[in-house]
Amino acid sequence: MSIAQRTAQTTWEGPLASGDGTVSQGSSGALDGLALTWAARTEQPGGKTSPEELLAAAHSSCFSMALALKLGENDTPPQRLDVTATVTLDAVDEVPTITTSRLRVKARVPGLDSEGFAAVVNQAAALCPVSRLFAGANISVDAELDETASAGA
Repeated sequence: MSIAQRTAQTTWEGPLASGDGTVSQGSSGALDGLALTWAARTEQPGGKTSPEELLAAAHSSCFSMALALKLGENDTPPQRLDVTATVTLDAVDEVPTITTSRLRVKARVPGLDSEGFAAVVNQAAALCPVSRLFAGANISVDAELDETASAGA
C-alpha cells in the first residue's frame, strides 16, 4: 500500500516551438491553471512554469521536510530552513536531459555545530524521496548553518 499518490494533468496544444500547455487537475488544485511553453522552459519564463521549475519545487520542499525530520530526531529541531533547488536541463548527446539538481540549504538550528549539522544533512539527503527519484542525476547539497543563532542556544 502506498503512502500517498498525487496526480496532475497537462494539456498541450500545437507544435513545440509555438504551442503551449496548461497544467491542471492536480490532486490538490494548487497547480490548476499553470501555463507552460517551450520558450518559458528554455528562454525567459514570462510568468509561465516548466517541468524543471516544478521538479525544483518538488525537490526543495521534499528535502526541507526530510531535513526537518532528521533534525527533530536529533533533538535539534530547526528554527528555519531555506532550501533552494536548481534543476538543470542540458543537451546530452544532442538530447535535452535533466542532468542535475543542486540544493542550497541555509539553516538556523540552535544547539547544533557545523559537524553535527553536516551529518544530519547527509541523513536527510539519503532519506528524501525526490532525491532518491533523481538517484541517477548529479545531486549536490551546499548546506550552511547559521552559527550565530546556534551559538546563543
